[in-house]
Amino acid sequence: MTDENARSGPGSGTARGTGTATGCGTATEETGQTGHVPPQLVTGPWRRVARVLTEVFQPPVVVLALLLISPATEPGFPGTLWFGLLAAMFVCVLPLAYVLVMVKLGRITDHHVSDRRQRPALLLMTLVSVLVGLLVLHLLSGPVGVTVMIIALIGGIGILAVVSAFWKMSGHASALSAAVVIAILMFGPAWLPLLLLVPAVGWSRLVLRAHTLAQVIAGSLFGGVVIAGLWWLLREWML
Repeated sequence: MTDENARSGPGSGTARGTGTATGCGTATEETGQTGHVPPQLVTGPWRRVARVLTEVFQPPVVVLALLLISPATEPGFPGTLWFGLLAAMFVCVLPLAYVLVMVKLGRITDHHVSDRRQRPALLLMTLVSVLVGLLVLHLLSGPVGVTVMIIALIGGIGILAVVSAFWKMSGHASALSAAVVIAILMFGPAWLPLLLLVPAVGWSRLVLRAHTLAQVIAGSLFGGVVIAGLWWLLREWML
């Protein structure tokens, strides 16, 4: 569930960024549905802050955190934490390793997968890895909470794979909003301040010209409503 920086959404033609991909994101800027952004809005300290937010809260990191806390409400935690780590191996580490190898080979633009045409194959590989992880957890009788989290993520990845073929809904916004809502549902209203992270990371994607405002909003709603909602329904059913 990674984001991209190369193209704008529907209605903006085939506008592309004019920079070059780098190891910590991309140095591209674009025009599109959001129009031209004056250089002073996307350079200097604010741009550096945006890059830090984008890197720290990139989808693999957020999903890793979700998987680690997934067994927290069941008996045996934190002793069951290693099941979350095992799940993270299949959901995060292996797909990310694949991306980094493909970047080295020049088959993927950068680790944010800036070209949306490269996303479907990556998401398909991620789905396969996740399914294998589910099987391993089942064989080891892992906590149901971990399985619930993985299934909810599979649903999200599957929908993103379809949407990514046509439109670049923000994966950063989707992952973070899902994580924040799930954390609040798991641990209570004391975690409500985490909601501030959602607009902050969404802002970073806009500053870096990775998405239009519509794509960030759509990603936030998708994660917070669809993925988190699916997780809640599965938890009520399976736990």
